[in-house]
Amino acid sequence: MADSFEEKLTAVLAHAIAGFETLVSCDRLSGGASQETYRIEIASRGSTRLLAMRRATGGEDDAGFSGAPGLAVEAKLFDIARKAGVPEPEIYYTFKSSDGLGAGFIMEWLAGETLGARINKIPELDQIRPKLAHECGQILARIHDIDLDDSGLRDALTATATGNLVRKMWDEYQTFDTPQPMIDFTARWLLGNLPDQCEHRLTHGDFRNGNLMVTPEGIIAVLDWELAYIGDPVRDLGWICTNSWRFGRHELPVGGFGTREDLLAGYETQCGRKIDPDHLRFWEVFGSFWWAIGCLKMQQSWRDLPERSVERPGIARRSSECQTDCANLIIPGPVNLLEPGVATTTVDMPSSTELLSSVRDFLRNDVRGAVDARNGFMALVASNSLDIVIRELKLGSAAREAEQTRLSDLLDTSGELEDLRWKLVMALRSGELALDHPGLPNHLRNTVVNQLAIDQPKYSGLAVALGQGGNCR
Repeated sequence: MADSFEEKLTAVLAHAIAGFETLVSCDRLSGGASQETYRIEIASRGSTRLLAMRRATGGEDDAGFSGAPGLAVEAKLFDIARKAGVPEPEIYYTFKSSDGLGAGFIMEWLAGETLGARINKIPELDQIRPKLAHECGQILARIHDIDLDDSGLRDALTATATGNLVRKMWDEYQTFDTPQPMIDFTARWLLGNLPDQCEHRLTHGDFRNGNLMVTPEGIIAVLDWELAYIGDPVRDLGWICTNSWRFGRHELPVGGFGTREDLLAGYETQCGRKIDPDHLRFWEVFGSFWWAIGCLKMQQSWRDLPERSVERPGIARRSSECQTDCANLIIPGPVNLLEPGVATTTVDMPSSTELLSSVRDFLRNDVRGAVDARNGFMALVASNSLDIVIRELKLGSAAREAEQTRLSDLLDTSGELEDLRWKLVMALRSGELALDHPGLPNHLRNTVVNQLAIDQPKYSGLAVALGQGGNCR
């Protein structure tokens, strides 16, 4: 009976891959906060060959997402999309429970760029980059035209109406027991601006820059089908326009590499359907709302799941990026960005900030270059988390004091900051407070933007909020 991970994997490869001889290496790649991705090298017929493996975190038996199709269905989606003309890797084997490896599958290894920031800037992609938005539109049209009945996907995937999707996400956020008024405000806005009903189709659910593999010839793979469902297909078009996936190039709304006009032209050319701009805008707002909650969910995962990756709490702090994007889209206006407070004198030598800085620099400059790629990535993530703590020490007190003052004026009551936050959240959830209540939009906008200045001041949404970077749209 195979006991180790490598032994179990070798047994599967021997069964699934023709010509397999030996397992040479199996390396987990950096990134992948929700699932594990591996590069496998095998000896086969006198030479070496690369394969890819997707697996549930920690070798679990399911995908780890409530309502997600699971990795077995994800493998099926890769196969069906490939047959429909969507660029995808070939799936070789889907794990069975008897394999002892948890949920997952083995697929063809494809070589290309998947990091969104690199897709947007490396010289090798200069010629193809302006064509990517049009190509994304064509690919999405092919995905949305897959017949749900002929493919068997109607029985394999969940169908979700847009209003139910908003309520489901809002309900899930409320289980986190954290008062984030901008999220509640955006949920109310979304439910008040639902688009007209449209035909439900196969929806990828996570089609964005960062889930595409690109070469100088174009897109060679659409990755990560773990959130696929049956619903409003315009969600996919709005998601790739969401500011989080522009990687700093907010002036090019489609993934940071193209225009909405090119995206929609590619879509219409392929399938003949026109997309209403207000319909698209709704899903852009929803995209930031969804990811604001998704970021917070990473903290819950860190608390609850066996693998406590340093990446997840860092991602959780990115919720303020998305909340700022929501504010930029639906309550734009001026912001009073607070300055760092005057440092208090201390007898400690070194100070807390200096201690944190020394650990941050050690992780970023020493550890990162001395370990393998994945741990080097995690060392960078850890150093970035320490940067957040350092900024919070400098800015946090002033931000909290200003927030408390605004809340007291808005709610016409005094109290501790957390209690006031909860009062505002409950008034929003109950509908007691109108979205245009005097002072409410200004309070929310100033709160989330100043929190973003602590969490990630380099995020493009901050420049937009301050009127320094154009419009998020």
